[in-house]
Amino acid sequence: MTRSKRSRGNVYSASCPSRSVLETIASKWALMVIPLLAERPIRNNEMLRSIEGISQKMLTQTLRQLERDGLVERIDHQTVPPHVEYRLTSTGRSLNQVLAPVDDWAETHFPKLLSSRDSFDRRHR
Repeated sequence: MTRSKRSRGNVYSASCPSRSVLETIASKWALMVIPLLAERPIRNNEMLRSIEGISQKMLTQTLRQLERDGLVERIDHQTVPPHVEYRLTSTGRSLNQVLAPVDDWAETHFPKLLSSRDSFDRRHR
């Protein structure tokens, strides 16, 4: 085993600390919030309008977890009425560089995947 392999841990082990990070970033909503925030800082209500199907509760939970992990920063402009925005941290931006090709892959291959699902469903009725 190489040194870098040893120092990286084992994500297949339940006790591996990086596993919880993978669980956060692999969530459906995090995968949508991160690229949206990569465009520019954005307010909560604008995210709600942009990400169809997400509830306020799920958006709040997702943003808090991403903030807790140091991927998102909450910016309170201390104004009346309140003006709060969210933006990616440098760590969040580096993660987005990894996720952007995954988004591109999904856009390119979704017709094949949908076709495969249809074929599978027809065979397993």
